[in-house]
Amino acid sequence: MTEPRAVSGVDAPIAAASRARHRSCTRPAVGRAFGSRHTAPPTTSRAEMTHDALDSPAAPGPGASSVLAMLQVGFTEGALTPVDHIERVLTRLRHDPHNAVVALDEERALRDATELGAELRRRGPRSPLHGVAVGVKDLIDVAGLPTRAGSAVRTGAAPARADAAVISRLRRAGAIVVGKLHTHEFGHGPTGDVAVSGPARNPHDPTRITGGSSSGPAAAVAAGHLPLAIGTDTGGSVRIPAALCGVVGLKPSWAALPRRGVYPLAPSLDHVGLLAADLYTALAGWEVLGVGSRQDPVHPPRPIRVGVPQHEYWTLLDAPIAAATARAAHALDTAGVQVVPVDTPQIYRLAAAYMPILGREAYAVHAAALAERAEDFQPATYAGLRSYAEYPRHDYLAAKRAARQLSAGLGAHLADIDALLTPTTRTRATPLAQPFVSIGTERTTVAAALLELTLPFNLTGWPAVSVPAPGSGLPIGLQLVGTGTAGSDERTLLHLARIIQAL
Repeated sequence: MTEPRAVSGVDAPIAAASRARHRSCTRPAVGRAFGSRHTAPPTTSRAEMTHDALDSPAAPGPGASSVLAMLQVGFTEGALTPVDHIERVLTRLRHDPHNAVVALDEERALRDATELGAELRRRGPRSPLHGVAVGVKDLIDVAGLPTRAGSAVRTGAAPARADAAVISRLRRAGAIVVGKLHTHEFGHGPTGDVAVSGPARNPHDPTRITGGSSSGPAAAVAAGHLPLAIGTDTGGSVRIPAALCGVVGLKPSWAALPRRGVYPLAPSLDHVGLLAADLYTALAGWEVLGVGSRQDPVHPPRPIRVGVPQHEYWTLLDAPIAAATARAAHALDTAGVQVVPVDTPQIYRLAAAYMPILGREAYAVHAAALAERAEDFQPATYAGLRSYAEYPRHDYLAAKRAARQLSAGLGAHLADIDALLTPTTRTRATPLAQPFVSIGTERTTVAAALLELTLPFNLTGWPAVSVPAPGSGLPIGLQLVGTGTAGSDERTLLHLARIIQAL
């Protein structure tokens, strides 16, 4: 396995923390087997985990290495300034070997670092992200930089006149936007290897895909260039590359983060999300970005319950991914979380609603360009988007109705469950340009193997996070999903993810 290149100085923990998550560790025996949804969890003498136990302030666990926490200490103690940090980040991004970088905003980033450093000395930090470098997927507007969306169709795009709303939130918090990062063309693909600039490459093995479509953010964070990056997620486009690159990927609830200034793919499915080097950084990023939507949830008066789906839809997996999921369930159970088997009725029907919705909306976004500039699309993107013209409006409307009804039904069925635990993807990172993959005795497309476990939660709009499973070899992502019930919010998911990472 090819490791990300070494970095030095105070920022070195960014790369070290990413690598450490994939080294060997002591693994507990797999917990109980799961039967039907109504199988009662075994009785236990240990304390049960409640929501109150998750309400303590975010902090790295014992022995954990947090990129953001180390930057904060460096700024506080004066061993590091925002200018030092940004200069080092820009140097790494300039020499990035993974094709993660589209454009840098060096002059403004250094000017902001100087001003924010002086403010830090006078008044203290605005937020945990004060003076911290953040990268942005090239579907999101950054004032002064063009949004080219990974496509020759937008080669002549003028610089954005204003920041996207989510970028404005970052700047108000004192974060420093350093540049634009690679995206699968127009966000239309889960692999990250289709773009006018060529494929992004996985820092753990440059011959393999990063996942997409937030390919550059995942690669830049995994390589140790940045602690935090902003992406978009229409069917898994934050969670999939997070899983394949071994970083944290959070898709908040639908519309929890504003989408003004974000180039759309399918507006009713599009989410803005974040990718982070570790859970402490992810939680700090969410606390800053989610300020407009955050509210104190009314927690149910019972222990936390995490459901592990037993439907066959979730079981076609590479063996190491299945084993990692079982270990994660055991870790939660050992920590006092009630881990119970659940079924997911009508999951195939829910998943089947995805393509008619995506197709009709994506074609509407791109119809004019497909007619006028067909030659400027990458061939795979053109073929995919052009095929969506075949989806009739009545199929789209029927799919929208089905998604609403089935999402509501699934939520009601899981009313006593706070979160679901599933793998993020069926397979790990595959070789670049490989269209098919074998999983067990079945052969499927790489796109399906990557998308199928994440896309249902763009239809429901529920929050979901992908967290790296401890272990060695190519990264494995584990997905925790809020069920739309009281207490199943983004913060709860991130705290549950900390338990899994303490394996």
